[in-house]
Amino acid sequence: MELIPILLKEFKQEAQITKKFLERVPSDKLDWQPHEKSMAMKNLAVHIAELPIWVDMALNTDGLDFAATPYKSTPVTDTKDLLRIFENAYNTGSRALQEANEQDLNGRWILRRGDLILADMTKYETIRHSIKHIAHHRAQLGVYFRLLDIPLPSTYGPSADE
Repeated sequence: MELIPILLKEFKQEAQITKKFLERVPSDKLDWQPHEKSMAMKNLAVHIAELPIWVDMALNTDGLDFAATPYKSTPVTDTKDLLRIFENAYNTGSRALQEANEQDLNGRWILRRGDLILADMTKYETIRHSIKHIAHHRAQLGVYFRLLDIPLPSTYGPSADE
């Protein structure tokens, strides 16, 4: 069994769902947060929009060191910005996966903050983790929507709002 076609199919399916969520992020609520310890909607949505690029990063690097490369959120002013970021990240990740071969999935990928190892996985595991991470934060965004009375799009079946 080849894993790349399976990953591409899952990645595409998750991207279609994710796009529906990002389309519903209201530009006038980007600074809203449900609790002081929660991310603002803008930060959460940008994180979701950027995550597909991790597929490319997993395949084309050996890891990421947050100490050497601190994360800087991409600035956005509206929903169109989010969708542009997402489309670029998805296209980059998808292209990297299409160009990969099965052996590429076996390489190691390490996430660290200086000497602290946060994750040490195969490239396959890193890709799967990235896809799951998107779904996790998309669900979190769904809670934000519910609290703001924004209808939830369907995900793996119809939502209560559709």
